[in-house]
Amino acid sequence: MKAKFALGTLVVASLPILGTCVNPLVNLTYATYIGRPLVNGITQWLGIRYAAPPVGNLRFGPPRDPLFVPTPQQANKHGKFCLKTGDRPNRTMTSEDCLFLDVYAPSNATADSKLPVFFFIQGGGFNGNSNPNLNGTGLVMASQNSIVVVTFNYRVGPYGFLTDGKNATANNGLHDQRKALEWVQKNIARFGGDAGHVVLGGSSAGAASISLHMIAYGGKDMGLFHAAAAESVSFATALTVKESQYQFDNFVIRLGCVGSDPLACLRAKSAKELQAQNFNIPYPGSANKPLYMWNPVIDNDLLSEIPYVAFDRGNFVRVPVIIGDDTNGGTTFVPSTTSTRGQSNQFLKDQFPYLTLQQLSKLNDLYPNPDQGDCPNEGCWWRQASNVYGEMRYMCPGLFISAAVTRYGVNASYAYRWNVEDAAQMSAGLGVPHTVEINALFGPFNVQSMPPASYFPNGTNAHAVPVIQGYWTSFIQTYDPNRKRCCGSAVWKRWDNCTKERLRFDSGGWTTIEPIDDGLKKRCEYLHSIGVGLQQ
Repeated sequence: MKAKFALGTLVVASLPILGTCVNPLVNLTYATYIGRPLVNGITQWLGIRYAAPPVGNLRFGPPRDPLFVPTPQQANKHGKFCLKTGDRPNRTMTSEDCLFLDVYAPSNATADSKLPVFFFIQGGGFNGNSNPNLNGTGLVMASQNSIVVVTFNYRVGPYGFLTDGKNATANNGLHDQRKALEWVQKNIARFGGDAGHVVLGGSSAGAASISLHMIAYGGKDMGLFHAAAAESVSFATALTVKESQYQFDNFVIRLGCVGSDPLACLRAKSAKELQAQNFNIPYPGSANKPLYMWNPVIDNDLLSEIPYVAFDRGNFVRVPVIIGDDTNGGTTFVPSTTSTRGQSNQFLKDQFPYLTLQQLSKLNDLYPNPDQGDCPNEGCWWRQASNVYGEMRYMCPGLFISAAVTRYGVNASYAYRWNVEDAAQMSAGLGVPHTVEINALFGPFNVQSMPPASYFPNGTNAHAVPVIQGYWTSFIQTYDPNRKRCCGSAVWKRWDNCTKERLRFDSGGWTTIEPIDDGLKKRCEYLHSIGVGLQQ
């Protein structure tokens, strides 16, 4: 079934609910913040601290409660986002002092409103904050002012994921995320939200974070979230604490901190000094540095199993889920100059160090080079490597979770493929690239990056914006993307492990249900079979 929305419904979905604005001054016990009411019927609170500044003795440690501030704070400016691997500090935009969140809520909400909460985890490969300062007003308006949206920053790179297995705590970036979720449990009612109805959202590393919170502490449900919508779940190589020791050791060496107390030495360095040495190095035995070196590790506490094992065994929190990916999820990662099979294989080996020669040979067979006729021109193996990487790291892990969630009794699992083609991206050879749907989900005016031109009003894909927002806001409110879906779009079937069908978003706002084709099934089956050995 194909469906396209009716133009008349767009205006209705965007109208705010009018009402008397509540006092934007919110007392959180440790601080009072003054929000800003907007003319669209939404109040925003920007730059709220959810944890103490992770500096000094708190650097490389778990997040702590924010300190008491006696005077009211104007919440009218985003907090600085966290320092990124490979970048110099930017005093106006980035800082170690970065544990802030933003809240967007209907102005007429009260403490008794109990509105569903959408808690969005940005991506960045755990090495950067790639979606900072997303504006949640577009989603609130799309819900007809019936939800609360929370966005936030968390530590990345060595600040979030360096560990020595002792005093430098593992997985601090994930602990930051859970600290923010705990903040929501304690405080979101003051903004009109319901702590008992929290839906996780996230893209790329944010979607990977969702999967990791689902399996955290052996899959124990601590009541922090109640559903999840993940765009491009990522299964990277998950090292153990011991296997990641080379990262700590080399960081200590580069900073001149070899001695009796290297951690104290690292904590005494300035952020500028740390950033000068904050770059990726190859996995042991690999030739080149990976795209993203700093990743969550198996610490036998927060994480005791790799994702493939945990989901296969059913060790995860059972909640309704939306999980999907983009058609060409690997094109923005692989060097466009990849020109030989050797370069393609080397790129994969650099990202997944436990790949064997036999496995690489099988991948070459499963993914024949679509541009063979253009060889030996520069870049003629780019799309082959992109196809492997996109399915190995993103699409097949997402389908695996959809199947596992259904197999273990969650009767509300929805899979999708974003296939909305933008002319400029297609002409550049990117196809439909990684997490591009975030621009439509939040709305092209509400993101900091450069959205595809076709997503803006009057663009060829403008209609895809209210369609995806309709599904998501329906899911956020009801755990079902269909009840309040927009514009006559297709009924989104639940994932069935027999039929294996997903929703496909196509250009121009069209949606349809498609089966997983036999070729993708075969490739994913193989990738699933080697995923445990690759420590995904």
